[in-house]
Amino acid sequence: MVRVDVDPSGVLTPAQLGEGMTALSALSPDVGATVVDVDLAAMPPGRRQVEVLLAGDDADHLERVAVELCASVFGALGAQPTAGVLTYVSRGTDHDALGVLAGFGLTGEIEREDGPEWDVVRVTLRKSDLERIPESRVHTALEASLNCEVHIITV
Repeated sequence: MVRVDVDPSGVLTPAQLGEGMTALSALSPDVGATVVDVDLAAMPPGRRQVEVLLAGDDADHLERVAVELCASVFGALGAQPTAGVLTYVSRGTDHDALGVLAGFGLTGEIEREDGPEWDVVRVTLRKSDLERIPESRVHTALEASLNCEVHIITV
């Protein structure tokens, strides 16, 4: 999910913000996105953010697509949208695990084993990759996104 501040300077009127949200929701499927409905007019300037849901693991690409989408709508109304925070939304799949790794700039192999109470996921990473990112950060992020037991194996 990419958050985009669609009106950082607060120049748009409530009517323009509503019109923009309607247009944004209509255009989002064209780029494979979903926009979370929000009342932008109720938000103070500087916090008028939309949440754009996009699938993928290339953070720069996702951010660019979301900002360009918002700029095509809100830019035409006089605002200059800017990127906000990127958050990964997980469904607990192996693809999600690969996305978490990509978010850290890592690649690895994922193996899943069905357990009696919960799945166990083994993630194989290079030792050299973990020299720049603490294993505990990667482990915590993987457990949170997968909602299962994670074992990190280094090679």
